[in-house]
Amino acid sequence: MQDAYKPVAKPYLCFMARVLAIDYGLKRCGMAISDPLGMIANGLDTVDAPQLMKVLQAIHESHGFDTIVIGEPMRLGGEMSTLENHIQEAIVRIGERFPEVRMERMDERFTSKMAMDTMIAAGARKKQRRDKATVDKISATLILQEYLNARN
Repeated sequence: MQDAYKPVAKPYLCFMARVLAIDYGLKRCGMAISDPLGMIANGLDTVDAPQLMKVLQAIHESHGFDTIVIGEPMRLGGEMSTLENHIQEAIVRIGERFPEVRMERMDERFTSKMAMDTMIAAGARKKQRRDKATVDKISATLILQEYLNARN
């Protein structure tokens, strides 16, 4: 008699959980999420900082994620920015809400400059480049893509 049918996962059909990135700010947070294979970063949106937990819950329910990467704001000399204390508080709140999610940090130096350069290269007008929400979303995407590249 044959063994019971046991489905075999094919490597090209295996999905990893998504990775979410946050470019944290006191006023707003830029967000990006990876594709299911964890290879490509996609900009999501920019949310008001007080709404972050509510939005994270909605994203977790709709897309799912097993890792959150939060930008680490360092100064050129390597010391932490004054924003770091607020980020640490947010990390604690996120960890309490999503205890199963791994928290990672990624150096975010120069991401705002790189986001601006990306917008210029894409042909964004000066008025569009002044939109801080767009810069934050692109910054989160750059943080996430750098994380994904380092991980893979």
